[in-house]
Amino acid sequence: MPKPTSKTQMLAEIKKEHNALNTLIQGLSPAQMTDPLVGDWSAKDVLAHLIEWAQMCLGWYAAGKRGETPPVPAEGYNWRQLPELNQKIYEKHRERSVSDILKEFERVHQQMLTTLQDLPETELFAPKQYPWTRDNLLASYFISATSSHYRWARNEIRKGLKALS
Repeated sequence: MPKPTSKTQMLAEIKKEHNALNTLIQGLSPAQMTDPLVGDWSAKDVLAHLIEWAQMCLGWYAAGKRGETPPVPAEGYNWRQLPELNQKIYEKHRERSVSDILKEFERVHQQMLTTLQDLPETELFAPKQYPWTRDNLLASYFISATSSHYRWARNEIRKGLKALS
């Protein structure tokens, strides 16, 4: 799927992928929400992963607005260490309840939408807006933390369900 090139396209894609993921999640049984589907991760754990990455993205953006250069992807981690970072995220959230994760997923999704709606299109799609984005577009980080990640989550959960059937 081509990357959005405007804020309107970006928001439409985020909403489309969010709706598709929500439709899948709403059709899962309580056991399917908590039993392993994606390796050791349950559907709940996948949603917690999405929450954490969205919060990191929002944090990077907020730090950039304050003139800071945040550690990306996270303090003590580089992009080659994503498996370790993702394991840390899993461990941080694995004991949380399904209802808590579902509520926070929606809250963070809305926070992402609000942030994006308030951002000027030029800030999203012009390179080098902040030192932490380097040559990347700010939009790329938000797309990765929303629509692309929602699509990944939906595909992984579907594969897990298919493997169980």
